[in-house]
Order: sequence, then structure tokens, then C-alpha cells
Amino acid sequence: MITIGKDKLVTMNIQYKYWPLKKFLDDTVDCGVQNIELWGAAPHFHPEDMTYADIQKVRREIETRNLSLVCYTPEQCVYPINMAAETEPERRRSLKFFEDSIRVAGELHCPKMLVTTGWGYFDDSNKEEAWEHAREGIYDLCELGLEHGVKIALEVLRTDESNLVNNLPSLCKMLKELNHKNVGGMIDNAPMGFAGETPKDYLDALGKDLIHVHFIDGTPGGHLAWGDGNLPAEQYLEELSAGGYENYLSLEITSGRYYMDPTASVRQSVDYLFKLLK
Repeated sequence: MITIGKDKLVTMNIQYKYWPLKKFLDDTVDCGVQNIELWGAAPHFHPEDMTYADIQKVRREIETRNLSLVCYTPEQCVYPINMAAETEPERRRSLKFFEDSIRVAGELHCPKMLVTTGWGYFDDSNKEEAWEHAREGIYDLCELGLEHGVKIALEVLRTDESNLVNNLPSLCKMLKELNHKNVGGMIDNAPMGFAGETPKDYLDALGKDLIHVHFIDGTPGGHLAWGDGNLPAEQYLEELSAGGYENYLSLEITSGRYYMDPTASVRQSVDYLFKLLK
């Protein structure tokens, strides 16, 4: 039985990258969704190019529509952000990027920020060192997050994105080594599907430490609108419900096929899931 309510659905602005942020916010309201996850990247929200007043303006745009910002996700999966990098200057710059992002999340009154480990060389020649760098960096972010009321959601990446945390066992290993109250794990349906894992596996392993879900369709990759892939939404929702999951389901739709009409991808996904959610 599915017990998760419609009020837990979240939209995200990645596929709106060629449209104004206002359109994304208005579409969210028009679709009957109450929550957003903000992707931190140009042209919508790139803090390095913004003043304090600009950041506050975005917060007001969200609040005046009675939307809740439940997660801030600074762009980090493309060059040059990598906390696990071989060189100290690159690690230092990457860590500063995340530290500034936590401060921004605090200014946005956002309780959660998504972080990934980065990666080592795919020949694993520096994997041990890269893992240590990532763990040390994430721990520092957990500590800073406490000061700003921002909890860290650690995301699993695909094996073609990272050789560090790319499945549930490696996520559990990192969380165990961090041993910090200000971090939890999260699901992304794409890497979960590639790894042959399920929401039940995550909940059995993490329980209440599963704090966020990127809930999208796929094959299993693609980050597609619901109905355009072949992932079992109803099974996933039943497993999340049975495991007592109480946090949010975010529509991280990233495929370029939706760039010309992002509204349709959101409406299609919302209509699809609203038929299943309580």
C-alpha cells in the first residue's frame, strides 16, 4: 500500500535551463506541487555571479508563491568541482565551493543540500587517496552545515560518474566512516537501477538515514519524465511506504529531450504520480 502523500512531491529546475526561473516556479504552482529543489547553476542561480540581494530576491520569489524549498543542489557533476581531486588546489577550490553553497542554503532557509563525493582516476590508481579526500571534505561540510541549519544529503553516482560512492554498499561505507549526525543517504533512481538495487534495499540498510530521493523514470538511466521509461513507480512507492520513508520525492528530470518544452515533462510526471500517491 502506498502511504506517501502528494504533498511530498518536488519539482526541480534542471530541464528549465533555457527558460526563466519564474517559468519553473509558476509551472510548479500550476501543477499543484508545493515543493521545489533548486538546482544551483546559471542562468537561474549561480551564487558566484550573484549579490546578497540577488539571493534574497530568489528566496522571495519562492516564498511569495507559497512554495517550500526542500533541497539545494549546487551543480557539481561536471568539471571542475571534485572534492576528491588529486591536486590540493583543486580540492581546496571545490571545498570552498561547497562551503559557500552551504552558506547560501542557509540564507535561502533551505534545510538540506545535496553533495556527491567526486571521483578518483578510473584506473583506481589513486582511489584510496581520493576516498580519503572525499571523506575529509564531506565531514567538514557536515560540521559547517550544523552552523547554518543545513543537513547534507549524500548522493550515489553512476559508475561512469564516480568510482567512489556509486552503489548502496559504498554509500553505507562512507556514511559509517563519516559517523556524523548531519549527513544522510539518498536515492537516485538511475544509479540505483544500474546497480540492480531497490528502495527496499536502501531502507533496510539506512532506515531513517534515507533523507531524500531523486524519483524519476528511466531505462534505468536517462532521468526521464514519468511514463517515458520503464522503471516500476508503483513498486518503488510501495517499498518506500512499507519502509516508513517520510521525506521527499524530487523530479530530477535532466534529459535534453525536454529542453524545448519543460512544462510538459513536469505536468506529465505530476499527473502520472498523483494517480499513485495518497
